[in-house]
Amino acid sequence: MPPNRSTPSSRHWQNLVVNCPPPSVVAVSRSASHDFSKPAVGSITLIEGWGVEGDAHAGATAQHLYVVKKDPTRANLTQVHLIQQELFVELADRFVVGPGELGENVTTSGVDLLSLPLGTRIHLGATAIVEVTGLRSPCSKINAYQGGLMKALVAKDDDGCIIRKSGVMSIVVAGGEVLPGDALRVELPDGPHLPLGVV
Repeated sequence: MPPNRSTPSSRHWQNLVVNCPPPSVVAVSRSASHDFSKPAVGSITLIEGWGVEGDAHAGATAQHLYVVKKDPTRANLTQVHLIQQELFVELADRFVVGPGELGENVTTSGVDLLSLPLGTRIHLGATAIVEVTGLRSPCSKINAYQGGLMKALVAKDDDGCIIRKSGVMSIVVAGGEVLPGDALRVELPDGPHLPLGVV
């Protein structure tokens, strides 16, 4: 899959963080069924190699229904879905969208998730860590939720590259409880920083 866009240099990305509020978890969500939206809850528990305890998309192999139909043995690279709260602010003049309503498990603030390189590790709360595997590509269910929303979640940059705004996917590399208000820390990968593709 083509990348979302070129990934900024490490120095550029670090400057982005410095100019933002302290990164944090705004909300956490889960759903035991394959609904489009996930209700916000008081806390979630991440399980290493599995995902969010009690969530329909948790598992060692793919759980998204469209992927299961193609290859039920495929490794689950979409265990935890994260979206930045700043997206909701951007959409606020046209749509009403809140935490969990686009299906994410973790709503964040203060980090440009879309610009993170492949393999970035995000520390959530005291012990939980997820590793970013790629971008979520907006699907047609988004328009069923709110008409026109899918178009608002896809744009092009000055170079004509597609920007997908509906968050990033990740796997759990260390388990733990995550609550709203928890601190969030980004650990960039060693070596060349590769842009995110779609998973």
